[in-house]
Amino acid sequence: MVHTRHKARIAALQALFESDESGHDAQVSLSLIAEEQALPERSLSYAQELVRGVLGNKAQIDSLIRTHAPNWPVEQLSAIDRNILRLAILEILIENRVPLKAAINEAVELAKTFGSYNSSKFINGVLGAISQEKANCR
Repeated sequence: MVHTRHKARIAALQALFESDESGHDAQVSLSLIAEEQALPERSLSYAQELVRGVLGNKAQIDSLIRTHAPNWPVEQLSAIDRNILRLAILEILIENRVPLKAAINEAVELAKTFGSYNSSKFINGVLGAISQEKANCR
């Protein structure tokens, strides 16, 4: 299951990145990515859920990013960092189906793989602040 979701997150990230950078429809991009990578059906299904979730909740997610990274306007973040945060926030706060630590670790790993030199630290810091707030709300 972990490997399935990891592949799904990568495909969703790629589709959201492409949509951000080129304006292409993220679902169409995801279909092409899935075909190109021979993505297993379970991974594709989860990736579709993630893309739909991010797109459907983008305003709320971006508002959370603005709150927890006030010195970094969402529009000025790299498209990779912005979409890694969107995916993680969706899984942590909105869907709440993934354990907090697992979602943060996965986001940090995506940042190490696809982001810049400081992306993983930035992602970890923002998600750490969000998780702290979530813990305080309990």
